[in-house]
Amino acid sequence: MPTDAPRAVGLLGRTAYGRAATTLRALPFLAFARHIVSDGRVLPRMPRSCGYHRACAGSVVAYGSDNSGTAGPGEGLWAVQVVGRRETYEPSPAEIERFGPAPGRVDGAPFDPLYLSIEPRLCVIHAMDEPGDASRHHFGDVPDAL
Repeated sequence: MPTDAPRAVGLLGRTAYGRAATTLRALPFLAFARHIVSDGRVLPRMPRSCGYHRACAGSVVAYGSDNSGTAGPGEGLWAVQVVGRRETYEPSPAEIERFGPAPGRVDGAPFDPLYLSIEPRLCVIHAMDEPGDASRHHFGDVPDAL
């Protein structure tokens, strides 16, 4: 795991939703997911009915999130992306509880959760100030790429 992977994964732990990027039939594909962070891994929960797991499980994926909708006053904007192999995962009861309530339906179908795990192998953190505001503070000197 890269040196700053704990920081990147920690930032992901401050968000609830993200997107997995992979390929589906050789075309780029984004899948929206609820996630938690546990033991240095990102654990996305996806609806089984959408079939995203067939595109993601066992493959290398990028997973990312940002604070663009939740940044408070005085907090700079950041975006995090982790890349790693994605595997199916059986969460513990405590991890399932951390996901919070599940939706009743997704695209009209009853929600049947599927859990995956990503162990980060490459991490990227981007941070920016709002235009014209040099007073914003970030997490130290955040590099563009780790």
